[in-house]
Order: sequence, then C-alpha cells, then structure tokens
Amino acid sequence: MKKITLFLLLFIVKFGYSQINRITEKGSGIVHLERHQFKFDLFSPGMSYELGLFKNVSASGGLGLGYATYEEGYAIGLTLHTRVRYYHNFNRRIVMDKNVAGNSGNYIAAARSIFFSPLRLATNIEGPDDFNLGVYGVTYGIQRTYESGFNFNAELGAGYYRGDGVPSGYGPLLNFTFGWVATKQKSRKPVFD
Repeated sequence: MKKITLFLLLFIVKFGYSQINRITEKGSGIVHLERHQFKFDLFSPGMSYELGLFKNVSASGGLGLGYATYEEGYAIGLTLHTRVRYYHNFNRRIVMDKNVAGNSGNYIAAARSIFFSPLRLATNIEGPDDFNLGVYGVTYGIQRTYESGFNFNAELGAGYYRGDGVPSGYGPLLNFTFGWVATKQKSRKPVFD
C-alpha cells in the first residue's frame, strides 16, 4: 500500500511540477482546461465536480452509484470517486480541429473510490456487515463534452482494493458516466493566456 501511495504521489508531483514550470510562446496557466466544471451524471445517478489546477491537470470528485469487483467478490452502492487527471492530448486535438471545450480530451489519472457500508446496495464479500472498501489505482480515460452540454467519461485501469474488515486484493477499475454539464463552457475556439 505504501509503494502504491508513493508511486501516485510521485506521479502527481512530476506532472504538476512540469505543468507549473512550462512557459511557451502561448503563455502559461489554464489554457484549454475548464477552471470549474460541475455535472450531473445520469447513467449512474450522481454528481461530480472538476477543478482545473494547472495547464493540463485537474482534480475531480463525485458521488454516485459504483460497482467494485476484485478477488474477494463485488460491492454495489453509493461511491465517492476522486481523481487527479493529466490530459495529454489537448494540443493534438486542436491541430486536428477537434473540440477541447468542457475538458474534452484523453487523460491518465490517479484514482480513488470509496464504497461506504451504510450506502451499499449489494455485495457477496464475506465479512462483517459494516465494512468499507477503498480502491486506489491508475486509470486511462476519455472525456467528451458536447456543445449541448452532454458529457460522457469512460476510464479503465487497475488498482488495489483495501478492505476495512474484509480481505484486500487487486482488481480492475472501470468507470463510465453519461451526464450533463451545468456550468458554462469556454469558447470552442482556443484562447491563450
């Protein structure tokens, strides 16, 4: 667990530091990333918020239905998701004349999801009735936001499932959301600071 936490911390620091110190002829700061993005998730009912931190780095958190599966079994219930995302293809999308508004891009993320016992709907994991389950890992994802405000996000990765009162183990991370962005988006044309 300590090695995974250290790896994720180094990952975040490396990309965050490189983004802070990157200054180009186009300026520095949040160029393509939305500063604030709040959305309602329809597919897995819930809501999420994404905050632009650096040029290509954002932090997001959300609350909605989630499904966890690993060596010990599965759990379904209300889940708190947090991510630190590094968007790696904004410039390529602009060159290809594709949309980057609404954080439309591909990303790598340090991921964490917490399944709380009082909010769990179903499980087959053997253990006490009041166990919590946390998932910590790395995901690769795509997010697209359309001019109408509709948004989808799909991510796939792997992580360490840490059980509170149940056995821990490794397993996949898969997340898909479809929803509507409630905040105003930046212009679809690139604007430089």
